[in-house]
Amino acid sequence: MLRHLSRVLACYAAIILIPAVAASEQRFSRFRCSSLLLSATLLVLLMSGGLGPGYGQQSPPTGGSQANDKPAGQEFAPRGQRMARTIKYSDWSKVCFKTPGTSTVCRTSISGKFETGQSAVRIDLIEREGDKAARLQLFLPVGLYLQAGVKITIDQGAPYRIPYIWCLTNTCIAADLADPGLLKELETGNSLLLEVVDSSVLTVSTSLPLNQFAAVRQGTPSRIFEQAIDE
Repeated sequence: MLRHLSRVLACYAAIILIPAVAASEQRFSRFRCSSLLLSATLLVLLMSGGLGPGYGQQSPPTGGSQANDKPAGQEFAPRGQRMARTIKYSDWSKVCFKTPGTSTVCRTSISGKFETGQSAVRIDLIEREGDKAARLQLFLPVGLYLQAGVKITIDQGAPYRIPYIWCLTNTCIAADLADPGLLKELETGNSLLLEVVDSSVLTVSTSLPLNQFAAVRQGTPSRIFEQAIDE
């Protein structure tokens, strides 16, 4: 019974984290599921550092715990706001993952680093072949006010709030389904404003480009990773 439960938990973790891995970076063991879940080798791209001085020391739940018990965007009053330290963003890129017997999963991503080279933020759009639903996933530092969630605004449009769903030792993940309206804004927009709240209840923001997003998402992936299932 315990062995079966551990496999179920492993599959659940895989659903959340599998799009954020690269085969060349593998550090975890392979998980094999008996259902139609995507089986693959997992690696969580752990990020070091925060969005600069001023992030508090709030300890996020770790070890597979839910990041918060309250919905993102609940009413609260930030004490102020500040810009994040300078972040240099990569170009948008697209990679895909193939496993025999399952649909191909593709990830369109952008990542940001500080001038020191430390990771600051990463945004993934996860899409499965033949499935109309898409998932927006953000990797952010620890030490944030988790109940506030993440707010994104494209150009001058209405804001979207994304809840934190999972925290690890040095990164927290916010994710939600991306509705057709959000996808359209991502493809036609010029910039995305990302806002989080630190544990000092200060809003911290950074802006990233969207000018390449549509072409990369609709184009050919730069890499395709193929994962065989061990019998």
